[in-house]
Amino acid sequence: MSTETRDPVSPRARAGAGSEPPGALDLDKLFAARLHAARVRPYLATALFALHAVESRQVPTMAVDRYWRCYVSPAFVDRMPVEELAGVWVHEVSHLLRDHHGRSDRVARQRGLTSPGDRLRMNIAADFEINDDVFGDGLLRPEGAARPESLGLARGQLMEDYLRQFRLGPHLQDLAWLDCGSGADGRERGWELGPDGAHGLSEQQRDAVRFRVAQGIAGRPGKTPEGWRRWAEEAFHPPQPWRELLGAAVRSAASAPGAGEDYSYGRPSRRSAAVPGAVLPSLRRRPPHVSVIIDTSGSVSDSELGSALLEVAAISRAVGGRRDLVSVLPCDASARMVHPLCRGEGIPLVGGGGTDLRTGFARALRVRPRPDVIVALTDGQTPWPKAQPPCRTVVGLFPRPLSAGSWDEDDPDYVPDRPPAWARVVEIGG
Repeated sequence: MSTETRDPVSPRARAGAGSEPPGALDLDKLFAARLHAARVRPYLATALFALHAVESRQVPTMAVDRYWRCYVSPAFVDRMPVEELAGVWVHEVSHLLRDHHGRSDRVARQRGLTSPGDRLRMNIAADFEINDDVFGDGLLRPEGAARPESLGLARGQLMEDYLRQFRLGPHLQDLAWLDCGSGADGRERGWELGPDGAHGLSEQQRDAVRFRVAQGIAGRPGKTPEGWRRWAEEAFHPPQPWRELLGAAVRSAASAPGAGEDYSYGRPSRRSAAVPGAVLPSLRRRPPHVSVIIDTSGSVSDSELGSALLEVAAISRAVGGRRDLVSVLPCDASARMVHPLCRGEGIPLVGGGGTDLRTGFARALRVRPRPDVIVALTDGQTPWPKAQPPCRTVVGLFPRPLSAGSWDEDDPDYVPDRPPAWARVVEIGG
């Protein structure tokens, strides 16, 4: 579907258009609706009152920019009931709290989504994420609100998930008018005031608002929808981009001086000219070999073992996609058979006993050719080699609670040592 339509305004935005000259923005009604929204969604009150209202006749309904300004159409306010207008307040502030503008920018870079149509699709997907739990309990759903059920999609998913499941087409013609501003899809509009305009919040102020809202949700977990509880948990414990960190650590180790280097007579050294009658070998870089030790002890869950195999495939991509250069070594208290990654789907992750990855390191270093990089995927409940291995080492740690009793049932006071300083450590699975 082309993003250009003959009439880019929603049925609700068209209703009553042209019947009387536009008047001034009814601030009393607008702010009464915000107060109603704060009363029925008290955990969002801080965010709702952080928004600065800006009158605009260029927006079809209401829209936000990333600086927490809310652009409001006077005609839209005039014809909307207060209860529905309150729902729009909550809808718009949800875009900002959930960082839809930043997430849209990241998705656009990753997937090459650059057209206005792509940004419209992001806006629709962001609305799908919000609208499945915004309305009800005192907030009326406005007519024409985008919902995932309209496309036969499951509720409770994230914007990024919805983006993969639909394309623009005639079935979405009724949403062609949708424009929640750059706060929803990251694309700046000409009618927005921009970073230098008045009444915008700084990055620190925006973070402070999000944190206070997350505190409010954490204080009343039984009275908030699941989507908001999930958001609040991530606000307190933001997930690391651990796949990128793990891949970067492996690439860095594989490209370090001495890793994957060897001498070859296939291309004589340029220094041979200085030694008449002698042919000197040149130093060349060969593809690095990576050995992945997977902790299969009883303290590692089945889901973590499954995700470990997925990360092994990601590790192979980090070294150029050569699966034949990556081997997998399951290990609990003893090292198992070394498996080439070319048969990764059938690698048996047997174990379930205690943990001693020292045997895994020793077994990995006996493999020929010797690995240039060792990657250990573990929960950290293991003794570590006393001496640094003669190759680069990366440790991927599955997260564990900090309570001492979770470490060892036989010795509740035992807390395992952190990985040694010579290993590059990445927290995974967050």
